[in-house]
Amino acid sequence: MQALGFLKKKRTRDVAGPNDPTSPTSASNQPGSPITPTTSKTFDPSIASISTQSTGASGQASAPQTTTAQKEEQPTAAGEQPMTQRVAPQHQAQETFTHSPSPSTSQNHPTISNPINPPQHDGAGQSAPVKMASTTPAASNAASNGSAPAPAPAPAAAAAASTSKPSSVVSEPTVIRQTKGKYSLGDFNILRTLGTGSFGRVHLVQSKHNQRFYAVKVLKKAQVVKMKQVEHTNDERRMLQEVKHPFLITLWGTFQDSKNLYMVMDFVEGGELFSLLRKSHRFPNPVAKFYAAEVTLALEYLHSKHIIYRDLKPENLLLDRHGHLKITDFGFAKRVPDITWTLCGTPDYLAPEVVSSKGYNKSVDWWSLGILIFEMLCGFTPFWDGGSPMKIYENILKGRVKYPPYIHPDAQDLLQQLITADLTKRLGNLHGGPEDVKNHLWFAEVTWERLAKKDIDAPYVPSVKAGVGDASQFDKYPEETEIYGATGHDE
Repeated sequence: MQALGFLKKKRTRDVAGPNDPTSPTSASNQPGSPITPTTSKTFDPSIASISTQSTGASGQASAPQTTTAQKEEQPTAAGEQPMTQRVAPQHQAQETFTHSPSPSTSQNHPTISNPINPPQHDGAGQSAPVKMASTTPAASNAASNGSAPAPAPAPAAAAAASTSKPSSVVSEPTVIRQTKGKYSLGDFNILRTLGTGSFGRVHLVQSKHNQRFYAVKVLKKAQVVKMKQVEHTNDERRMLQEVKHPFLITLWGTFQDSKNLYMVMDFVEGGELFSLLRKSHRFPNPVAKFYAAEVTLALEYLHSKHIIYRDLKPENLLLDRHGHLKITDFGFAKRVPDITWTLCGTPDYLAPEVVSSKGYNKSVDWWSLGILIFEMLCGFTPFWDGGSPMKIYENILKGRVKYPPYIHPDAQDLLQQLITADLTKRLGNLHGGPEDVKNHLWFAEVTWERLAKKDIDAPYVPSVKAGVGDASQFDKYPEETEIYGATGHDE
């Protein structure tokens, strides 16, 4: 089944706290809308969300499968590895190869303009990035009560590799985002399904308290346990609780019943970058640069907290209503202060050290950034070969990349320094850390401070209506027949 990214709504405010009006259970400005007390079970810390999977509603999408991962502590242990396969780029106009369903003919057709425009100050989505302190072990217990963990001192900035200096993004002590009260199904009206998969589905919901729209990810406990995804599920929840950044998705809270796990997330109206790329075939140089720059800032932030993402690809990049990115689907994200061995991710994006079962660290995310930039500029990945994972792995280990003549020389130079098996030469993994990537000539005209504040206009603004739960960028699916909210013993 295909891996489904979180389908979320863009936050209109980045200010967090118990009185945040964007919190699903915060009361609206109108009188007579108090928060109703709930008696639902809190989120079991032993099980959290796992990446749901999606199949195209039109039946045109291929069906990559996600399997279980090896134990982190046993790099040579036998077992299945979670992978998402992709289809031939020659069929990109007819097929999608992960969780994005084929867009319907009634959907808006995107257009791309030059991203180097004067900023539009409409007061929405222009908040500065917020740095978060990492959680303590008590964070899990706090999250199990449907609220964010208590504040904790932030760790020092992480090095990009064993030879790297600390990242320029320094985590500062701050108040960790709090959610108000406990969530339950009674707090929301379920409107429609945004995506489905082998573990459950994602619903568009509306809060009964503040009338805002959210995405609730529903995961079947039995399937999470059956697929041996409990560890990745817990990692996903923990990582989302610890991060807050303009280009990362937001987890508002969690709860459960006897059969399902529920995660309350942002609903991002603009859909996936994957869909836009397939409609456009490939992006112009300045457009690819804009999206790559936002991803670079997000990776710099994650790495400063010793978190590696491990699943970077267009399918996991959502567009908010202003056209800025939100990285979603933290199913493979993990805190790695030193080294890990798990083989997980999408074959096209795996670094050679992962394929060869060597220990790896943050370097794999910079390799994936290179693959992402290549795909945005070319419309296909550099090591694709007939869709066969084994062929792709062979090509990755060979390391031969053919650059089309239309790639800008500066872009090619950056790609050659990212898509390299030599860890002593890979940008992002050197002494300068993420600054080496940001200071590359291809990014010369990027004003990083303005971009972090979203003061640079996006090259493409989705045609969606803000604040009304516009899900026109997502296909329709048959609705769930199971009645949520079952009581009794856990299944």
